[in-house]
Amino acid sequence: MEDSPDTNPQSPSVAEHAPENPPQTAQTKLPLWQRIGWGKIILFIISLFLFILGITQMKEGAKDLAPLVQNQFSVTNPANSLGFGWLFAYIVMSGSPVAAAALTFFDANVLSQMSTFTMITGSRLGASFIVLFIGFIYVLRGRNKRDSLGMGLLSLSVTGSTYIVALVVGVALLQSGVLDQFQLQSGAILNSVTDLIFDPMVNFLLSFLPRWMLFITGLGTIMVSFSLFDRCLPEMAVKESQVGRMSRLIYRPWVMFLLGASITLISMSVSVSLSILVPLSNRGFVRRENVIPYIMGANITTFVDTLLAAVLLNNPQAFTVVLAEMTSITIVSILVLTFIYRRYARAMLDFAGWVTLSNRNLSLFMLSILIVPIILLLV
Repeated sequence: MEDSPDTNPQSPSVAEHAPENPPQTAQTKLPLWQRIGWGKIILFIISLFLFILGITQMKEGAKDLAPLVQNQFSVTNPANSLGFGWLFAYIVMSGSPVAAAALTFFDANVLSQMSTFTMITGSRLGASFIVLFIGFIYVLRGRNKRDSLGMGLLSLSVTGSTYIVALVVGVALLQSGVLDQFQLQSGAILNSVTDLIFDPMVNFLLSFLPRWMLFITGLGTIMVSFSLFDRCLPEMAVKESQVGRMSRLIYRPWVMFLLGASITLISMSVSVSLSILVPLSNRGFVRRENVIPYIMGANITTFVDTLLAAVLLNNPQAFTVVLAEMTSITIVSILVLTFIYRRYARAMLDFAGWVTLSNRNLSLFMLSILIVPIILLLV
């Protein structure tokens, strides 16, 4: 006698019906307002508040630092400012605060427009070091040197090679004046609102701090704001099954280019978007040859926070400098991806392989990225 469809555990009706009622987790049973990460939203608001406060402090304090920057550090030409921004980013382990500092120096007439442009470029070169630093931590934990340092080396190599070319393109754009007509019209309105809120706070600090000290406290405030912003980003668990479904996409350069640009746009930190590549590479989720376009995309949208800083300064020429940075690196990246991507990627991979081939090569590379900005600073 055949089993009844109601009692047969292999019955099609039971098998088809089972997936329609998946078990609900405790999280999905909660109402929408309770599932929202209110703590992260509050952190984001605090981080944005501190960012604007930091910019306002640095803007006020930069005026008294002119002798220090121009005489003690000898930042008097574009080459000096390139090295200064590069080394400054090494010290603070981030490029965004250094780029913001460059804009406040420009607003205070400490730097020329061209020197500001090169200092921001230097900040981007120095910011890539954080990825290499994280790779060193993985090596100290016993991980493979080639895999752990590979992402940092690629980040430095891709950033350095593209920004050197973009430096020439950006200088040409600034000298031509073609970007002067592009401005955010809401800058004055935003600035008036922030002046109303933050100027009294800065005036209070000035009542017991010297003006130059505001630049230091502002820089510290911005670094705290970026730290809080990193914490408010959602944590994403990467599953092997998910990576398997995406495997065909990550082989497409333009997809990775847009992915790098999108993640950096959301996080507003190239250090965050590039640093996640180190653990992913160590776990075999991504291969080094697939992340070169990702790095290119990240290097474009990392200027979003710097663009906001320019708007807060309400300085049209400062906005033009940042726009020239974004436009020049975008042009160079698109040209590389369109015409010479395969040869370019092979050259970057070969260079990273050469650096990790021996401790002597690695030592020479590390020495060079320290000496070059010092030489530029002393020129």
